[in-house]
Amino acid sequence: MPDDASPSNADQRRLYDQVASHIARLIEQGTLRPGDRIPSVRRMRGQMSVSLSTVTHAYRLLESRGLIEARPKSGYFVRDTAFRVPPPPKASRSNIRPLRVNVSRLSRRLHDVLASPEVIKLGAVVPDVELLPMQRINRLLMQTLQRFPEMGHRYDVPIGHAPLRHEIARRMIDAGAEVSPDEIVTTTGASEAVYLALHAALRPGDTVAVESPSYFGILEKLETTGIRVIEVACDPEVGVDVDAIERLAQEGRIQGAVVVANFNNPLGCRMPDDAKKRLVDVMCQHQLPLIEDDIFGELHFDTGVRPKALKAFDRDGFVLYCSSFSKTISPGLRVGWCAPGIYQDAFVQAKIAINPAGSIAMQAAAAKYLETAGYDLHLRRLRRTLHERTRIVASSVYEHFPEETRATAPQGGQVLWIELPRGFDSVQLFEEAAERNISVAPGVLFSPGDRFRNFLRLNCAIQANARVEQAIIELGRLAKKQLAM
Repeated sequence: MPDDASPSNADQRRLYDQVASHIARLIEQGTLRPGDRIPSVRRMRGQMSVSLSTVTHAYRLLESRGLIEARPKSGYFVRDTAFRVPPPPKASRSNIRPLRVNVSRLSRRLHDVLASPEVIKLGAVVPDVELLPMQRINRLLMQTLQRFPEMGHRYDVPIGHAPLRHEIARRMIDAGAEVSPDEIVTTTGASEAVYLALHAALRPGDTVAVESPSYFGILEKLETTGIRVIEVACDPEVGVDVDAIERLAQEGRIQGAVVVANFNNPLGCRMPDDAKKRLVDVMCQHQLPLIEDDIFGELHFDTGVRPKALKAFDRDGFVLYCSSFSKTISPGLRVGWCAPGIYQDAFVQAKIAINPAGSIAMQAAAAKYLETAGYDLHLRRLRRTLHERTRIVASSVYEHFPEETRATAPQGGQVLWIELPRGFDSVQLFEEAAERNISVAPGVLFSPGDRFRNFLRLNCAIQANARVEQAIIELGRLAKKQLAM
């Protein structure tokens, strides 16, 4: 298939699976042994008559599944010790009926469980403090306040701290997006950025397309703003069905879309660049806002360059790009931002009405950290650690959960999406686990249509210790017990 072709999600997955299955068979048969180098991307492209991007994606999937590993400037090699992980879930289906969101009650219950310091936080998407540059940020914050003692006691301007906006604009070059500092507005985390983007670009009663499954934090904000949703099919490997969104836009059934193109929460999938470009083109053609949550964009597991954001393909300003440093530097900083495009005036006005000023001291400390080479070094370590821990959790699920269990092979981020047999109730498991000081996120939280009851999400940015391993063993025991009843 030519490199410039635009196959459907199903076609893309079929091609990736063909390449990945071919290499997996060679490893299983012993043709490729631990330590052997596998064919280069270009060589495999010729052998399989597929595009470079198809081979690259297949190799990333094999890496996520623990079969191969990338070595800088050397290529891909069969891992010395391959993890055994569950097979991936199937793609979801679209539900074109507009729905009102109602997930806040169960979400509040999850937050109540997570509030206990004794709980093992497999249900949160919060990185362990040991993974964060805590001491470095603390020193920068103290230095900032010592040098500018008034900084912690005055209001910031609504658009945000200028040095931080400059550093964010510089970082966004890596995501393929050319955004000036004046086109960026800082926020109190990515949650506020998404909430303000909804206020700026949409109105109560509007309908937006969302991925299915979709992060419940996004669904909560849609519920609060009175915006209805249409759930669009999402493939665990290549992301949202662009064809479906295009049909909805053509029929006038949606007034916008909210998409996590890089490492969807909970699937961990990454849209190919051609699909990203096509999605942006569709939304721009119909002059519809596209809200992008790219909070995991820096946390890719391969050794290549950072994946492009949807914003990289935005030429007309219809993409409202939202992100933060909560998953990479510190959730306690509460430093996020939005590049709202043509909606900037409305975005700033919404910010003034809701929360006109963030912490200048926190923004200044983040800006100082971004100026140094230490941030990129930290990211490289963090990516390796998250990749390894995700595979450890997946391997533990394979070993201890019911035999029919499926799980994603995330290409980045920090979560694992697990599918159990039909009839399984993840809400029941959630309550039983909470009684044992273990938290999980039940699958129904990720859909306004009561879907995914037999799914659950686990956090992998957590300490790899005996207590966590025992918690996963206990979850598997509870799951087996429920299915046996």
